[in-house]
Amino acid sequence: MRRQLVRLHRWFGVATALFLFVAGLTGAIIAWDHELDAALNPSFFKARTAGPALSGLELARRVEAADPRLQVTYLPLAAEPGHTLQMMVLPRTDPATQKPYPLDFNQIAVDPATGEIQGRREWGVVSLARLNLIPFIYKLHYTLQLPFTGGVDIGTWVMGIVGIIWLFDSVIALLLSFPSVKAWRKSFAFRLGRGGYTFTFDLHRSGGVWIWGLLMIVALTSVSMNLSAPVVRPIVSLFSKLTPDPINNPEILRAPQPGDTVLSRERIVQLAEQAGRAQKLSVAPGGIYYAEFMHAYGVGFYATGNDHGDLGLGNPWMYWDAATGKLLGAQIPGKGTAGDIFVQVQFPLHSGRILGLGGRILISAVGIAVAALSATGLLIWLKKLNARRRSAQNANLARDAGRSAARS
Repeated sequence: MRRQLVRLHRWFGVATALFLFVAGLTGAIIAWDHELDAALNPSFFKARTAGPALSGLELARRVEAADPRLQVTYLPLAAEPGHTLQMMVLPRTDPATQKPYPLDFNQIAVDPATGEIQGRREWGVVSLARLNLIPFIYKLHYTLQLPFTGGVDIGTWVMGIVGIIWLFDSVIALLLSFPSVKAWRKSFAFRLGRGGYTFTFDLHRSGGVWIWGLLMIVALTSVSMNLSAPVVRPIVSLFSKLTPDPINNPEILRAPQPGDTVLSRERIVQLAEQAGRAQKLSVAPGGIYYAEFMHAYGVGFYATGNDHGDLGLGNPWMYWDAATGKLLGAQIPGKGTAGDIFVQVQFPLHSGRILGLGGRILISAVGIAVAALSATGLLIWLKKLNARRRSAQNANLARDAGRSAARS
């Protein structure tokens, strides 16, 4: 049995090592995405003009009026003091061609005092330019920058499958790390004085044992983040009912009707303020987005600058039909069924933000550890592979020498 487990661990590890090495390093970086992005690109984050800031809704109106080719799809409702207000945008349809206007950007940074666009970029584009570096790394982390093909997000599926293999392999690795009850101390030891291959082996085995629980959490949440709808939610629903929402249950969306008009962002924010009071939320609406393909709005409730949710289970979100203003669903952290709360906790756990700053430091360290475990695993495999090849060569040489001796 152990021989089969060793073989499985070897091939699971070899198959996923490169993916996990990339995911580990990029994860360690994007734990600090906002801070690093701001340090690299101060002109994109710091407002040029001092003075009273306009509301996010007013800034969005000005941006769309100045450039009719685009529509604002996401915006914070207020800018952080001294900072730009960053919006996501998409092209409108050109009535002359019935195709989207050509835009080479999907994110803009707006001076909150004047409405002037300070910067533009294509978030997530493959580029090592300073302006694009952190969004490129962020997207690389969960998609490997692989494209959509036939309507399928190949990168998200690949990384989700890697996460599933990683989960199984982590269990196998733990079983292999404790070959006997008497030898359990060796599984935690680092033979620092031995150096070379011995230290590499201990770093891989013992290092993995010490942080095994954290590795399992990161592996599980990576599957949940990448394959929530097709894999995780169906499994969770076998054990606990999940509250429908328009993102994961499109059947609750109303099909657009002829003559439908889209309610203004201002109206949706009014509805959100009323709903927030009814839910007794402690924070006001902090951001709004419009998903044209769903014909729906989403509103997040958070303090200015806390769009990620820096502590606990994250921010509340509610969704409205864009034409009727009907409330379509709500995700309130800590409320709902056991399945709802399990789903809610996935991103805060994966990002470390559930524990605030300390959690982000921890998850960044785990990311580096994942890269190190992947690298040491490959080194161990290569050394053993070379040893097996040398053994086979020596056996062949001995056999050939025996044949020559027999002929003579």
